[in-house]
Amino acid sequence: MSFSWRRARRTADARPGVSSSGASRGPSPTVPRVAGSNWRRALEQLVGVVVREGSRSLRRSSRRRPGDRSASLPEWAAPGSAPPARAPLPPAAPPRRIHLATDYTGPLELDYAPRADGRPDPGEVVWTWVPFDEGDGRGKDRPVLVVGRDGDALLGLMLTSKDHDRDASDEARHGRHWVDVGVGGWDRQGRPSEVRIDRVLRIDPDDVRREGAVLGRDRFDQVAVEVRRLRG
Repeated sequence: MSFSWRRARRTADARPGVSSSGASRGPSPTVPRVAGSNWRRALEQLVGVVVREGSRSLRRSSRRRPGDRSASLPEWAAPGSAPPARAPLPPAAPPRRIHLATDYTGPLELDYAPRADGRPDPGEVVWTWVPFDEGDGRGKDRPVLVVGRDGDALLGLMLTSKDHDRDASDEARHGRHWVDVGVGGWDRQGRPSEVRIDRVLRIDPDDVRREGAVLGRDRFDQVAVEVRRLRG
């Protein structure tokens, strides 16, 4: 009989929230257990969302056709879209150099003396930076026919591949006169060129970028005749 009483007392002690005397021991230990259950449920929902979104992204990428790069392009590169406006480029400026080609108005003694010495000589077509007529600091890299010297400086006439035969009268009204010199090694595309005979440039030899070719003597003489006639 006493054994059964002790076992019943142990059973009562094991009941949550109840003492052996039947009095309540305080808050039920199931309360923190419920809070822990809510936290696990929220974590499971978050994991579910991540898995679903990852699956959707994978399905979208698998539907993309091979070679389709539209998804990696910016919005303005999509078909039918215009590129964003860009700021205008600054005006062309001359390369950094010690001397600049200038207009020469002094006496001109034409000379033809090409030499295969790696240095620019009269009768050769070379490349150098030529300022525009406006004199605003802008210019262009051009082929120039060397026609003489002024001390150590070179005297040259600029070339162009633009055909001025169609607007020769209009060019003449603006004081620009051109003479055909044909094709040569100075133009890689083999285009016919013209030389401007009214504007003589004074060029420092160190400013010559490279030699282009040698102009034939006959064509050089034709240029010389037109230069002398124009200069009187």
